[in-house]
Amino acid sequence: MASGSKGNAIWIEAGEARLLVDAGLSCRELERRMVQAGLKPGRLTGVLVSHEHRDHVAGVGALARRYRLPVYMNRATLGACRDQLGKLQVRHFKTGEGFELDGLAIRPFSVSHDAADPVGFTFIFEGLKLGLATDLGVVTNLVKDHLKSCQALILEANHDPRMLLDGPYPWELKRRVQGRHGHLSNPDAAKALAEVKHAGLVRVVLAHLSETNNLPDKALAEVGPVFSKPAGQTRLITAYQDRPTERYKLGGL
Repeated sequence: MASGSKGNAIWIEAGEARLLVDAGLSCRELERRMVQAGLKPGRLTGVLVSHEHRDHVAGVGALARRYRLPVYMNRATLGACRDQLGKLQVRHFKTGEGFELDGLAIRPFSVSHDAADPVGFTFIFEGLKLGLATDLGVVTNLVKDHLKSCQALILEANHDPRMLLDGPYPWELKRRVQGRHGHLSNPDAAKALAEVKHAGLVRVVLAHLSETNNLPDKALAEVGPVFSKPAGQTRLITAYQDRPTERYKLGGL
């Protein structure tokens, strides 16, 4: 539904599970985006939260109350954003421990970001695996282990290093973005994908692109060569901030 520093939200549907991963736009805008994408907000069965930054939780409270949705997050994340969210039906997960929702297996894993207990996720349904990792300053061995054997990946490619250094951000913010607890650069995304790619990886979405420090063409040019040898079948696209990215069906997912 949206990807970037102004707000993030991803619809994932598998069997009876229909989840919104993060809800970083207003409830009204989230509803508008879902309808624009041909989805019905009233069909959601829950909201899954990766971490407490506002571009991931701004609409969680209002959306969850409007549609009476359970919200899944770890305890540290709730503690860091409880005042922003209001009264919710919260169900806690533990980072590193898998759980299941309506037949969809979910595994939250730790990522390196300046939040209380930030996580990425893998989703497994009927033998298909989707990996999601954004808002991380470095791709650790743990992250790579979780992202291996996925048929589809959503991975951060936040900034072009030269654009960041030459750009308008104050120096402290530049240091934060390029640090180990900041955001992943295009070259680092390419390096990570080179290590986890395999013949069965059919879709990669580059996400959380900075509108100030990156361009879709730059991200695609940096990462694209990773999949040129062997030619393979991986399709590489970028996610959008201002509109929904195209829907994609991965086998039974």
